[in-house]
Amino acid sequence: MVDVVVEILNEIRKLNERELLSYWIRGEYEEAEAYLRLAERAKELGLPKEVYETFERLGKESKEHGDELYGIYREKYGENPVEIDIPSLEATHVLGKFWKVGDFEDVLQNAMEAEKLAETIYRKLAEECHREELRRIYLRLADIERGHYEALRKLMGHKT
Repeated sequence: MVDVVVEILNEIRKLNERELLSYWIRGEYEEAEAYLRLAERAKELGLPKEVYETFERLGKESKEHGDELYGIYREKYGENPVEIDIPSLEATHVLGKFWKVGDFEDVLQNAMEAEKLAETIYRKLAEECHREELRRIYLRLADIERGHYEALRKLMGHKT
C-alpha cells in the first residue's frame, strides 16, 4: 500500500491546483456511485440493514464532498472541471463488485484500505498546500475519510 501512496502522490504533485481539484471532484463522485451500488447489492443479498444503510450514507457523504469541492472549483475557475488522466483511487479500490455473499469481507477490506489511503493522501496534500482555505478543506476531508474507515470497520461484525 505504501508503494501505491507514493506513486499516486508523485502523480498528484504534478497537478496544479485546478487539476487537483478536478481530480478529487471526480474521485468523490465515483466513490459515491461505488458506495450506492454496494448498498443496492447488499440489499439484494439480504445483508443486515446496517450494512446497506452504512453504504448509502457513505455514498451520500461522498457526493456531498464532491459537491463542496465542485462549488469551490466553480467559484474559483467559473467552468467545469478539467479531465485528469489519473485513476480515481478510492472508487477503483472499492468497486470490486461483490456478486456472492462470500465476497463481502473482501469488499469491506478494500473499502477500508481505500478510505485509509484517501485519508493519508489528503493529510499529505494538506501538509504541502500553501493556500490556507484548501489546506483546511483537505484536513476536514481527511477526518471524514477516517470516519468512513471507522464506519466500515464496525460493519466487519456483520460479515456473513
